Formats: sequence, C-alpha cells, structure tokens
Amino acid sequence: MEGVEDEYNASKIVVLEGPLGIRKRPAMYIGSTGPSGVLHLLFEALDNAVDEAMAGHCKTIRIRLSQNGTGEIAELTDDGRGIPIDIMPKYNKPALEVIMTSLHSGGKFNNDVYKTAGGLHGVGLTVINSLSEFTEVTVKKNGKEYNMAFSKGAPTSSLKEVGETKDRGTTIRFKPDPEIFVTPHFDAEALKDRLRYTSFLNPGLRIIFRDERAAPAEENEFFSQHGISDFVTYLNGGIETITPVMHFKKQAEGITVEVAVQYNKEYDEKVESFVNNIRTSEGGTHVIGFRSAFSRAITNYITKSGALDKRETKVGGDDVREGLTAVINVLMPNPEFEGQTKEKLGNMVVKGIVENAVYSSLSRYLEEHPADARIISEKVINAAVAREASRKAREMVRKRSIFESSVLPGKLADCIEGDPEKAEIFIVEGESAGGSSKQGRNKNFQAILPLRGKILNVEKASVEKIFDNAEIHAMVAAFGAGIKETLNPDKVRYKKIIIMSDADVDGSHIRTLLLTFLYRYLKPVIERGYVYVAQPPLYKVTKGKELSYCYSDSELNAKLQQHDGKAAVQRYKGLGEMNPDQLWETTMDPENRMLKQIMITDAKKADELFTILMGIDVGKRRKFLEEHATEVTFLDI
Repeated sequence: MEGVEDEYNASKIVVLEGPLGIRKRPAMYIGSTGPSGVLHLLFEALDNAVDEAMAGHCKTIRIRLSQNGTGEIAELTDDGRGIPIDIMPKYNKPALEVIMTSLHSGGKFNNDVYKTAGGLHGVGLTVINSLSEFTEVTVKKNGKEYNMAFSKGAPTSSLKEVGETKDRGTTIRFKPDPEIFVTPHFDAEALKDRLRYTSFLNPGLRIIFRDERAAPAEENEFFSQHGISDFVTYLNGGIETITPVMHFKKQAEGITVEVAVQYNKEYDEKVESFVNNIRTSEGGTHVIGFRSAFSRAITNYITKSGALDKRETKVGGDDVREGLTAVINVLMPNPEFEGQTKEKLGNMVVKGIVENAVYSSLSRYLEEHPADARIISEKVINAAVAREASRKAREMVRKRSIFESSVLPGKLADCIEGDPEKAEIFIVEGESAGGSSKQGRNKNFQAILPLRGKILNVEKASVEKIFDNAEIHAMVAAFGAGIKETLNPDKVRYKKIIIMSDADVDGSHIRTLLLTFLYRYLKPVIERGYVYVAQPPLYKVTKGKELSYCYSDSELNAKLQQHDGKAAVQRYKGLGEMNPDQLWETTMDPENRMLKQIMITDAKKADELFTILMGIDVGKRRKFLEEHATEVTFLDI
C-alpha cells in the first residue's frame, strides 16, 4: 500500500496556464462548445465595446459575419478609445498582447477607467483568442493604426504600426476553432435578439449588424432613443395595453436603478432583467427586490383605497404581476454574478436598494396618477378573484380527472423500459401516423402517444377548459409528473419527450400548440432538456434500387446532382405516408435520426410567434406575414 500511495506525488500535478487551460476546459468559460458557446465569444467582444459606450467613449458598434472556404468569421468594430498598446514594464510586452493572452487582465479591476462594466473578470478577449483558429486585432489610437495577430491563444506576429489614421477604436476579427466547437456557426437570430436589447439598454448607441454569409448580404441597424421604455413597448407588441409605460430611475450608494413597466390585458408576467447591460436570465437579488417592492406598493394602495373592503379575496404577488411587462436595469460597480456566463446576480445589498427605489417611485406615481392607479387596481383585484375561482374549479376538476391517478391513458402504447433515463415517448397526431409509429418503434424503450387533432390553444383557453381537455389529460397522465402547481419533474416517466408531427403547415401548427402547452404548464420539463422535436425527412429519392432520404432542400439538390438529375423524388407531407420500416429508419432509430432539443429560448420564441399569429392584433399578424412571406418554402394549398 505504501508504494501505491507514493505514486501520487508532485510529478503527477499538471498546471495548465493561460490558453492551454481554457482550451482544455472551454465550457468553464463559455458554458458550452455548441452554438451558444460560439455566440458567447462574440458576446465577450460586444460586452467590451458596450462598456466603452457606457463610459461615454463609443457611439457606434459594427458587427460583420462572413465566411471563407473553411468556416465562419466574426468581426466587431467600435469607435471607443482603443485597447492600450504601450509597453507594460512588468511584462515587457504591449498591453494589447497581455490582455489577449493573460487571464484576469484588463481595465475593470478598479473604478478609474470604467465605473460600471459588463466584462468584469478580465478573461473575455483571452477566451476569444484561446478558442479561435486565428484572431486579428486592429487598434486605432493617438493618430496611429496598429495590428497584431494570434492563433489559438498565442501571438503569431508582434504588434506593428501599420499607418496613420484620424479614427479611433478597436476591431476584433476571429474565427472559432473547429477543434473546439461542435458546430462553429453564429446564430443570426440569437445575435439580433442580443443586439436589439443592447440598443434598448444604451439609448443613443448605434449598432450595425451585417451578415455576409449568404447572398444577398443582410444588414440590420439597432438604435433606441428612449431606452428601456422602448424595450417595454417592443415586448408588448401585438398585445393590448391598459396603462402607459411607467419609467423610474434612481441612484443610491453608487448604484443606478432603472425600471420601466406597463400593464396589458394578458395574464402572464414578462420580466427582463439586466445588470451593466448583461441579461440575468435567472434573475437575482435585483429581481427579488423589484417584485417585493412592486407588490407591496400596489397592495398598500389597494388597501388604502378600500377597493377590497366588500370582497373576501386577498390580493397576492401573483395577482399584482398578472399582465405586467417590466424591464429592470441596474448599473453598479463590482457586481457578483454566479459564474462567468453571468445569468444571476448575487449582491445582497442590491435587493434593498432596488426595493427602496421601486417602492418609493411607484407609490408616488400611483398617488399622482389616480386614473392609472384605478385601472391597475381593477386589473389586480380581478386577477385575485379569478385566481380564487380557478382554484376552486381546479379542485373540482381534479376530483374527477386522472391527473392525480396512476392509471395510464388507454391510447398510450407504453414501453417495457422503466428507467426514465432510457425511456422515450413520441407524441404523434392522427391514426395513420400513430399506427405506423407503433409498428415501427422499438417497444423496449419507445412509447407512443397518439393525439386526435390539434390540441387546445392554452394561450387563450380558460383554466377550466384546459383541465377538462381529454388530449391534455392523456399527455399529463402519460408523463407522470403532474401539471402546473402539482408538477414535479423528478417524477417524469420519460426523459425524452419527442414531438413527431408532419412536415407541413398543420404539423408546424401542432408543434407550436404543443410547445405552448409545455411552456405554460410543464415549463421545468423544458428547462431540464427533456423535450425534443423529431426531424422526419422531407424527400425520398429513388434511382433504380438505390433509395435515400433528404432532410433539407440543400441535401436534395446535392443528391440530385449526384444522380445527374435522373431520380424520382417524393415529397413527404405526412408521417402516415411512410411505412413502419421507413419511419423507424429515418425518424425513430437513435442511430440515424435527427432530434432538435428544445431549450427555453426556443419555447419563448414559439410563445412570441404564437401571440403574433394567433393573437388579437390583426395588423401585427399581417406585418409579420408580409415580412416573412419570402421565407416560406412549402405551403399547402
């Protein structure tokens, strides 16, 4: 035993410094080596440019995506002060080289250069550099233009003065390393979403995004004059509002709290929160303080007004937040985020500062605007009354429903496997698709739940109708985890819930309805990554005895070129058109199939589109259809 213990000694300790450590464990710094990680690199550069804007030194940011023969390239240019290029005596290197190659280096570790900043940890540019096949930096500063090149974290050239210029600023150009990233592709829609809210958070900042990866190139400009008030208006697009946008801004203890809120006629709460321009998707102490203050201010006003004197209902926080859209932005020195990806704020002192600022500002607004206060009070009281009625209705429905029962629905063709980690369930629509999938599946681990027709539109339906719907009953009973307040995702019977619908307009509508239901009533199941969408083939290509399947137009064109255009093509419009063997081979076999995992951002996008396409604003729907009509590839007539 003594000899075995001696084998673990100092010689076994490995120290990975700088780029080597980042390349060995990239997820520690960017969260993922998938598409979100690729975008995270660009966001690190964007954060630095926005920090220059917040400090008053940058007015325009330009982003360009292009590609060469081997991959995609991102380029970000700002007109800020430019990264320092003078020599740092301690390292005998230009500051630019130190910043690009050394972790925890930068100008944000004291408050002399940046009072508030989103890029805090001094790792952003080092991470970009370390995880890129090449990185080129151009700095325009003090009348001179400088350039330096890197590859995989190491310099490939020294800092060079390349000319004179009247401009100033920094350009970061990089290509994500395919050795690191599974798919080194920049998601344009996710990027535009980030640029849009960045412009709202920085009124007066102009952001120009040009995508040259496909012809013709697409260019978008993002600019906001009124900041987060414009943001709230954007979030409420297509929804009927009942109050004006209420905007509050206060400072205390070196922290700026800015809030914009508006009520609408819908039932859901929308809260977007930010700290130093960084979206805190998981909230944090600033959101806790906001919700506490908002509820307290409104319930106090309602109590003083006597509006509840003759009611037996009490107003709660959920009632106050029904139909509320809010944007919270906090600017502060030294925020404490949970992790490098900065999704949750942890500073406890912020809770009290936000709470005091919001409570005093909202209380004053309600006193000074009695008409708005009355509308808000009626909205909140009606929500409380409806909540109590819904609670009683749910109790009655539950008594006669199968939600609390262990009895599985009769239409479910269950699998043998009892381990949720290995079991999966396909949700299919229609008898023919249900029959093919039942025959084609591997019954050891694949369950099939056929649905009859399109499920209920839960976005507009009452709680009573939702809890009384047979198809929703069947899904909830099959999943085994409960619903809404009774939901416990730990009890889910399948950790792959796969929506398998036809590749046509009706199939897309069914997917949207199902995703909307899951997002509204089983959201944690999506958050845990249990929900997927199957990708059936669009075409069957036959030439002689050779049979192949294509999942996109590009695959079809490539296959037809391979066959010199001499092949029979069948366009699949329904799963029922495939026999069980074909359905298994193309869509259900884990060895060959393609599944799209639904993340929470996808569900939110589905919810947004559903509101536009099925909501009450006809003009908004018409505008959306006109703008996106050219993107339609297949349309059933």
